Amino acid sequence: MTIKITVLGTGTSQGVPVVACDCRVCKSTDFRDQRLRTAVMVETMKNTIVIDAGPDFRQQMLRENVRKLDALLITHNHKDHTGGLDDVRAFNWVLKKPMEVFARDSVLKSIKKDFDYAFEEEKYPGVPQINLNTITNKPFEINGERIISIDAMHARLPVFGFRIGDFSYLTDASIIQPEELDKMKGSRYIIINALRKEKHYSHFNLEEAIEILQYLKPEKGYLTHISHQMGLYEEISKELPAGIELAYDGLKFEI
Repeated sequence: MTIKITVLGTGTSQGVPVVACDCRVCKSTDFRDQRLRTAVMVETMKNTIVIDAGPDFRQQMLRENVRKLDALLITHNHKDHTGGLDDVRAFNWVLKKPMEVFARDSVLKSIKKDFDYAFEEEKYPGVPQINLNTITNKPFEINGERIISIDAMHARLPVFGFRIGDFSYLTDASIIQPEELDKMKGSRYIIINALRKEKHYSHFNLEEAIEILQYLKPEKGYLTHISHQMGLYEEISKELPAGIELAYDGLKFEI
């Protein structure tokens, strides 16, 4: 099975550059230092799936000229991962069907609260059409394609990562149990969050993310959800072990 991965965004909740910041990273002209909110698109023979729909969802869909989207997987309910859900309206219109959204029950409840107008009994014309699908820490299917949930913690908030074939993705995690980490073993490519060099209470830092990738030993490991505090792409890249790279917006690869 061939899987095409498009990294839609690699930034933190503020994105990079950060509003009103004059640091070297935020002033960088290297496109790899300019980061929209974190999301990724996975294309297989059966599905086109986007993981997370933050405030930059519309811009990301336009940039990649996405015409077909079968489902959205939502890792957790923070706004940098859900804030763009209103823009599924465009796909509703083009594809003539509701958007299938998959997340744990607590996240779906948050979506219903934040986008209450989309779930009213008498809906205003043109509101997004969304089908909510509850997932748990068990494998599930979308159009016959198996997806493995990977449970982790974002400080005290549960988050889901996902494995599709030989690709695994985990963002906004700071704690993961060995049995959940082992679900990613054997993945050829892995993307995992690394906020900055300094330790953080709710995200893996650079050292922790590298340690995880060296344990899992994928062919290639990429780092995402990167803060301007990490440093310049060009400089940090020189410090990374072989086989591990900083992801950047627009990165594409096939497995």
